[in-house]
Amino acid sequence: MQQTKLAAESSVLQAAGTALSRGLNVRHIRFMALGSAIGTGLFYGSASAIQKAGPAVLLAYIIGGAAVFMVMRALGEMAVRHPVSGSFGQYASKYLGPFAGFVTGWTYVFEMAIVAIADVTAFSIYMGFWFPQVDRWIWVLAIIMFLGAMNLLSVKVFGELEFWFSLIKVVAIIAMIVGGAAIVVFGFQTGDGGGVAPGLGNLVNHGGLLPNGFEGLLAAFAVVMFAFGGIETIGITAGEATNPKKVIPQAVNTVPVRVLLFYVLTLGVLMSIFPWNEIGSSGSPFVQIFDGLGIPAAPHILNAVVITAALSAINSDIFGAGRILFGLAQQGHAPKSFSKISRHGVPWMTVVMMGGILLVGVVLNAVIPEEVFVLIASIATFATVWVWVMILASHVAMKREIKRKGLPASEFGSPLWPLASILTMAFMAMVIVILGIFEDTRVALYVGGTWLVLLFVAYKLWVRGGGLRRAELVDETA
Repeated sequence: MQQTKLAAESSVLQAAGTALSRGLNVRHIRFMALGSAIGTGLFYGSASAIQKAGPAVLLAYIIGGAAVFMVMRALGEMAVRHPVSGSFGQYASKYLGPFAGFVTGWTYVFEMAIVAIADVTAFSIYMGFWFPQVDRWIWVLAIIMFLGAMNLLSVKVFGELEFWFSLIKVVAIIAMIVGGAAIVVFGFQTGDGGGVAPGLGNLVNHGGLLPNGFEGLLAAFAVVMFAFGGIETIGITAGEATNPKKVIPQAVNTVPVRVLLFYVLTLGVLMSIFPWNEIGSSGSPFVQIFDGLGIPAAPHILNAVVITAALSAINSDIFGAGRILFGLAQQGHAPKSFSKISRHGVPWMTVVMMGGILLVGVVLNAVIPEEVFVLIASIATFATVWVWVMILASHVAMKREIKRKGLPASEFGSPLWPLASILTMAFMAMVIVILGIFEDTRVALYVGGTWLVLLFVAYKLWVRGGGLRRAELVDETA
């Protein structure tokens, strides 16, 4: 009987998408976890958040980071119990119903596609700093071809690329923190501080911790949550991790360290050097740190770092969207061709499709004005928060099923259940409301609402057969 059960479970597991090659080891996933927190949201979005909230932005990152940690613990608990590549799309399908899985999966793909187009354009702008005579579209096309080819080879190649990209970013952030701390402690004159001496007093001497009031703090949350977007990609790696029960908990538990180190500590040092109302007003604040240390090549160093951040983001966008599409195809929520796997264990059709979407960026790069990417950030924030809410809702439904059926307790349980999950869902609802309150982000709700309506119509028109059934996932709890 037990042998029959195991055989049945094995066939279901194959159908759920774990035919992908398990080539991601502890080192790969740990640095993916570290690197997912560092991108344009830190290097450029942070200046916008600081202008909205002042020094209180540190509180916004702590609160937002705590909420994201609870999302990741919920996702981690489900990923350890069901390590499938479709991840939260399949969890939503199993625990909330097939339509929830359809909406969650496609909304994540939508998010990654938008962000990826922005990222490839950002990469072309960064390269223009060194090669102004080269047309931007050439860089966009080149990076699409390069990263697309790398993602087609094997998941281990993806893991190695992400390891080195993340290592460079982590080293750069640590250098900024150490360099900035040296400026604060030893009082180096930066030359860009408007005559204001570096010191912790800068956190309160220019209008206090809340210079723009509580409203400014609330407005910053839209930017803060955008900065954390993409962190859920760690859950997608479960289907291709060599030992998901070990590496997923380790990666998830580094979230608090990432928040404190990469955002709170970095921005705290930055606002101790420069008055918050001068940050971002004349070039990148991170260039100013290197300038303050007397490093003449500061702009070139930072440009190399942000190029690495862009490459890492594009690499992760292709991986994450492709694996979710693979899971959608397995459920009957996307064309079956997306479930085709190469001899290297890679869902090659999804990589090709993401490359095709990014080629749109070649055209958009020439016709869309720069201001459109503020809109893209807002839309991406809505999509990100929506996916996080679905992760939390799936987790709540899973916990109820565990209790109702008397299933074994999770090996990586979410802490402070159920209070923390309820508070986190309330916080995510608040972020969506905030998007609607402020005029510059309100359009994200219109676009997001339209997207959800289109998904409902698509589900009713095209999903048939197995796509109307809940996902069947093997419970791998010991």
